[in-house]
Amino acid sequence: MKDDDFPVGTGDADSARAEELRAAERRLQRAQLSSDVAELDRLIDDRLVFTGPDGRLYSKQDDLHAHRSGRQTMTRVDEEDLAVLVADGTGVTWFLGTLEGTLAGEPFVARVRYTRTWILDAGEEWRLLAAHVGPAG
Repeated sequence: MKDDDFPVGTGDADSARAEELRAAERRLQRAQLSSDVAELDRLIDDRLVFTGPDGRLYSKQDDLHAHRSGRQTMTRVDEEDLAVLVADGTGVTWFLGTLEGTLAGEPFVARVRYTRTWILDAGEEWRLLAAHVGPAG
């Protein structure tokens, strides 16, 4: 499926929200690539629950620490596809692409699928609430 296969709403407001969400997803990708902890802090909700490729659950603080400490570094984030769905104040993104970097000093290259759930905060900004990543083959 491609992003055009997903409904983004029937009105202009939903279409505009979908584009805002797509932009937030891409800001997140850039922040991951550069380990921009300040931007990650802005984009990630304090209640984040992330299911990692190992099946373990991680928090926002775990994610920020991995970037801040250099435990995780990304050298490549190549997006192949990005699908977006918006329903009122909730959005979901499906990223398909290749990541490259190091984790705990070990290099990795992986083609993955992220499913991310976003919410609009009181300031009408998208914040990442939940995410899951798995291999995409």
